[in-house]
Amino acid sequence: MRQEVIGAAVPTVLRGSAIYAMATAAGIAVANIYYNQPMLGLIEEALPGRLTELVPTATQLGYACGLFLLVPLGDIVERRRLIVLQFGFLAIALVLAAMAPNALLVVLASLVVGLSATVAQQIVPLAAHLSPPERRGAAVGTVLAGILTGILLSRTLAGFVATQAGWREMFWLGAPMALAAGGLMWLILPATPPESDLSYGKLLRSIFGLWWEFPALRLAAITQALIFAAFIVFWTVLAFRLQAPPFHLGADVAGLFGVLGAVGIFAAPLAGRFADARGPAPIVATGAVVTLLSWFIFGAWTSLTGLIVGVLLLDFAMQSALVSNQHIVFELRPEARARLNTVLVGAMFLGGALGSAGGTTAWQLGGWTGVVGLGLTFALLATAMQLVNINRRPRHARGS
Repeated sequence: MRQEVIGAAVPTVLRGSAIYAMATAAGIAVANIYYNQPMLGLIEEALPGRLTELVPTATQLGYACGLFLLVPLGDIVERRRLIVLQFGFLAIALVLAAMAPNALLVVLASLVVGLSATVAQQIVPLAAHLSPPERRGAAVGTVLAGILTGILLSRTLAGFVATQAGWREMFWLGAPMALAAGGLMWLILPATPPESDLSYGKLLRSIFGLWWEFPALRLAAITQALIFAAFIVFWTVLAFRLQAPPFHLGADVAGLFGVLGAVGIFAAPLAGRFADARGPAPIVATGAVVTLLSWFIFGAWTSLTGLIVGVLLLDFAMQSALVSNQHIVFELRPEARARLNTVLVGAMFLGGALGSAGGTTAWQLGGWTGVVGLGLTFALLATAMQLVNINRRPRHARGS
């Protein structure tokens, strides 16, 4: 049973520069969960001990917890205030990381950094909420492009700052950036009253209800999880593949492959506009098919050129599918967009964890052939689900 809507006011519609500002803020937020990766060696030198190795894990764990514990709050708390508060906590956590005298406190601060950085996933459903239906996909795609940009630039920025000035200085730099993003959101976002009167406990329990209520949500979440698993398999094993024969290339070349991920920056808004014009379902199916094609290329075209062509297709497919799946789930129940986003992104990250663990195991047991087999399996499952859905419901609509 629904009975949770407490307001039906037409939201203020944001256009143009405001959406780009939201994309910028989302990119600044998500970048914080990747800063520590290129700095880990420097942190270990300054704070020796096994605990330092847990810094990236703590950050990712905090982000995972935030997806399920904080992101749903967007349905019951005034969104602008929630976003600004999360940016404030993010800045505090970064300051604590910068000042931490030992590894344990860096780990604890990193946990809070990851938790607070989920503010990026508060911004995505708000962009959908504040956009007219005919431009909703484009708005979500723009914000996702901002998130991808933040991910791509975060490691480069952190590596440069840490090398030139020190790892603590990167955290010090991140704090005012978070405050600036929060201030920007306070200035441009309208107040958006909560659309549900559920208690926090009922809110969290309702996530499971949404899962069972909407077949479209289950299809989107599982498909995106499989596509992201195939995506992460490649990126997990790439450095090993490049180090092995016939390439014998180092980590620097593996890092350059990340620049190729910039194709996703253009894929997200393009897919969003296409979803607005033609509907999102065909793009999701296309994304699954292109993911499958990219893994066929990885297996059959074993030169460096083959890797480059395959990764361009893989990045484009993953981002296009994500934008389109978010377009689908945000239409299922407008007053529950934050929780719907929790389900979709949470499932995607679970798929990523499966892809990471599976990719490492496949490499150890079967080398590149085993990795290609695993990537093909994930992509084939996603494609099969989409093809079955198209055959059953050529005009598949909301959760019916």
